[in-house]
Amino acid sequence: MRTRLIQSAGIRTSEIGFGAAMLGNLYHPLSESDSRETLIAALEAGIAYVDTAPRYGHGLSERRVGDVLRGRADATLSTKVGRLLRANPNLLGNAERNGFYSPMQFESNYDYTYGGLMRSYEDSLQRLGLAHIDLLYVHDIGSLTHGQDNRRHFADLLGGGFRALKELRLSGAIGGFGLGVNEWEICMEAMPHEDLDIVLLASRYTLLEQGALAQFLPACVERGIAVVIGGAYNSGILATGTHGPETPLYDYKPAPAHIVERVRRLEALCADFDVPLAAAALQFPLAHPAVVSVIPGLGSAARVAQTIDLYNTKIPTDFWAQLRTQGLVDSSAPLPGETACA
Repeated sequence: MRTRLIQSAGIRTSEIGFGAAMLGNLYHPLSESDSRETLIAALEAGIAYVDTAPRYGHGLSERRVGDVLRGRADATLSTKVGRLLRANPNLLGNAERNGFYSPMQFESNYDYTYGGLMRSYEDSLQRLGLAHIDLLYVHDIGSLTHGQDNRRHFADLLGGGFRALKELRLSGAIGGFGLGVNEWEICMEAMPHEDLDIVLLASRYTLLEQGALAQFLPACVERGIAVVIGGAYNSGILATGTHGPETPLYDYKPAPAHIVERVRRLEALCADFDVPLAAAALQFPLAHPAVVSVIPGLGSAARVAQTIDLYNTKIPTDFWAQLRTQGLVDSSAPLPGETACA
């Protein structure tokens, strides 16, 4: 597995990372043994970057990740701040809450203040059982999550939250920090106020979407901000395609007709070159010089092995050229084989 460097933090990530939302029982329960087996399989396969968050299973994912990483020095770890978990004894069982089937008796509240981010960091250390976190992301700041309330939350971040993160970085408690979001516009708004090391952008730079190309990604290159890409399959449609027995999902919802039609065109080109659609989706973002890692959600050892196979799939340069010729990607999008990364 090749690695790439986060320049400002001096931290390396593997080109494929481990998105640990599934370890928080996203969509369905995962046993303790299966959770552990999955993450160990990923580490042994060379996946050396693990991303988790308090939101994932209301603390369950962080606990499970820490139980595996404790005592190991072969992985870069990131988690997120911006939500505080508060105990609620009335939460019993593992019924679905916010997409997670977790027995953890916590509910979350947003807090982007200095004190809120400091407490979030300390709480994550306790759940992880670790003394150091490599990267911290401010989670889900932006109007997509908060609507009009985001002005208040963003003011809290500017008024003290960023100061907390700078203190943690300066002390060496963390290696670097940034934003973990589903919208690049809030990153552009934050850049003039703070020197970010990294951004985790989910679902907004993929084989289907390249809206981040015009402003956001060039700004990251100019400022030396590393980018991690989540949601490379756009909630599943670029992994499952359009011909499966279930309704394909896009952006966490049933895919609209124009998205289905675009994916069908991609599928036709993939069939012409005998290229798995999921392999093209996984490899495409890595061609951009700002991108240091792509982190699919992984929930089984079998899925880990499949992901490694997709990453290693040899895709003809003519396939990538045809993507551009047929107008299936932005004409300015870098394509695999055209760029070299550190």
